[in-house]
Order: sequence, then structure tokens, then C-alpha cells
Amino acid sequence: MNKAFFFIILGAALWGTIGWYVKNLYAYGFTPMEVVTLRVWSAAVLLVLFLIIKEPKKLELASFYDVKYFIGTGIFSIIFFNFCMFTAIDLSTIPIATALLYTGPAFVTILSFVLFHEPLTKPKITALIITIIGSALVVGLIPLDLNTFQLTGILFGLGSGFGYALYSIFSKFALKKYTSLSITAYTFIIAAISLLPFFPFQDKIYLLMDPSVLFFAIGLGFLPTAFAYIIYTYGLNQTEASQASILTTVEPVVATLIGVFIFQEAFSAVQMIGMACIIGAVIIIQLNPRQTKTT
Repeated sequence: MNKAFFFIILGAALWGTIGWYVKNLYAYGFTPMEVVTLRVWSAAVLLVLFLIIKEPKKLELASFYDVKYFIGTGIFSIIFFNFCMFTAIDLSTIPIATALLYTGPAFVTILSFVLFHEPLTKPKITALIITIIGSALVVGLIPLDLNTFQLTGILFGLGSGFGYALYSIFSKFALKKYTSLSITAYTFIIAAISLLPFFPFQDKIYLLMDPSVLFFAIGLGFLPTAFAYIIYTYGLNQTEASQASILTTVEPVVATLIGVFIFQEAFSAVQMIGMACIIGAVIIIQLNPRQTKTT
């Protein structure tokens, strides 16, 4: 296997393990927002340490006013989409939450059309239609299954996809002056600082003394976040972005396997078809990079 492809697939597979850490932290009594805080803080610390050691210049701001970009990626995207995704995992299942997260590219397409006047090409329109059909199958709208249909969980799942899309939108402005690694580091720094006042240290500090909690908290920020991003970026630098994006569709597959086989969460054949539709839509968009590039 191509070395670059290996690192991209490994990074995406690690992203797919997020639900395992989240579910285990829920078992200790943490809320979705508290888990978001644990993730961004551990990731921010690890990313800053990595850059200080490897590339300290990437921590330099060209202008203090550029913080506005990272407020967008850190608060309006990372905090919002993680909160929505973790809440969706809590209210529904890991497979459903992850599938709805992958509606992100469809939201990017719509937002890019509205904000940047990027054309709605045939591949984009096709991908949007397939995404809508796939989402309806995953959440139980087609066929309507009242036993699996959970409106609140679905709304949070779609919210995670929308928040995920906002990262690409805000990053588009920041990429004019900063590298993707710098953007990611500052994104998590801003998110971590913003969440600090809202974490109930007095109530939860005793839990943070538990080695098991520290394992899941630091692990969440390290393997499926900081480390996954670093190795994904390493692979991305050696291959085409469109190819890399297609390879990342291994993420929902890994997440689904974890949800079904480790947490015994239900996921029907119809829902699997729906997930395949959503992944297929992502691939359609990425196979036409010249016409559909959004970042």
C-alpha cells in the first residue's frame, strides 16, 4: 500500500474511534459539553507541544486580528459540531451520529454556493440528492420507523454536519495566511480557552484524578484528534486532496463497527444502505475536484 494512503486511512480510522472514548466518558457522568471540553483541551496542549518541538514558527500570528478566523473555526465550528455530535451519540447511536456528521460536505456545497457563489454543478446536485436520501434512510424516515426515529438526536446529528461544514468555510479565509496545521492548533487553543470557564471543576475535579478517566480524556485528545490529524496531514502532503478525502470515508465504517460490535447498538440493513449513500455522495464530490472544490 502507498505510504501516504496508509497514513490517511490510519488517521481516518482513528477519527472513527471517537465514539468509544465518548461513550466511556459518559459512563463516568460527564455531559456532552464536558466531554467536548476534555477533548479540545487535551488536543490543544498536545498540538502546541508538538509545534513547539517541531515547527514553532507555525505558532506565530501574522496579526492579532486574525484571531477572528479561529473564533470561527474554534467556537462556531469545533465547539458547536463536537457538542452536537456527542449529544447525538448520547441520544441515538454511534453509527447514526457518524453518518449524519458526514452530511457536512453537502452543507459545504450549499454554503459555498450562497457565500462564495460557487456553481451548483451536476455532480454537486447529484451528491446533495443522494445525501438527502441517505440521511432519510439512516434516521428511519424511509421507511418510516417510529421505533428508531428520534427527532432530537437527528437534529443534533444534522447540527454536527452543519458545524463540521463551517470549519471549511472559516478555514477558506484563514488558509490565505496560515497552514492547515497552524489553523488546527489555533482552532483548538481558542476552543479550549472559550470552554474553560464553563467546566465544573469543583464538581468533576475528583473524576479527573481517576486514572481511567484520564486515560479516556487524554486518549480522546491524542489518538483520534491530535495524532490523527498530524498523520493525516503528513499523508495529505504526499497525495492529492481529493484522493485523501475519499480515503477518509473509512471513518464512518470504523465508527459503525465500534457501535455495533462493542456497544451492541442496532444498525439495520436499510441504515447501512443510507450510510453507503452518504459516503457515495462524498466520493462523487471529491471525484470532481475542479468543479466542486470548496476549501
